[in-house]
Amino acid sequence: MKCPFCDYYETKVIDSRPTDEGQAIRRRRECVKCNKRFTTYEKIEEIPLIVVKKDGNRQTYNRNKLLNGIMKACEKRPVSIKTIEEIVNNIEKTLYNSMEKEVTSQHIGEMVMDYLKNIDEVSYVRFASVYRQFKDINTFMDELKKLLDEE
Repeated sequence: MKCPFCDYYETKVIDSRPTDEGQAIRRRRECVKCNKRFTTYEKIEEIPLIVVKKDGNRQTYNRNKLLNGIMKACEKRPVSIKTIEEIVNNIEKTLYNSMEKEVTSQHIGEMVMDYLKNIDEVSYVRFASVYRQFKDINTFMDELKKLLDEE
């Protein structure tokens, strides 16, 4: 690590501890040459995730969009914020662990529906109606029949 004061390349770590959020390591360092101290932060490099939309457009993954979509589907339903956040965390973990740089919005939508189906059927149908863009009552009924057949 290069000293920010004298540009010497040898420093020693005096103290090392995790930050409050636990997302980085804070290190106090001391230059071997000038003896001045400074702080560095070490954090995990995040791979940017790109979402490929149905129309082919690409957007940077946005956690809040996913969270808001699920919250809207679960509105006035007995699904806690904690449960919704767990769904989002599990989906994110799966996406980032796959090491793919691009993922389709369809894939994310299917993952959400898999979780909602097991948590709250009304929220599932609400999410599916927007996600699958039901054109009429018949496509809506087909989805309901699939849900009933699985039980």
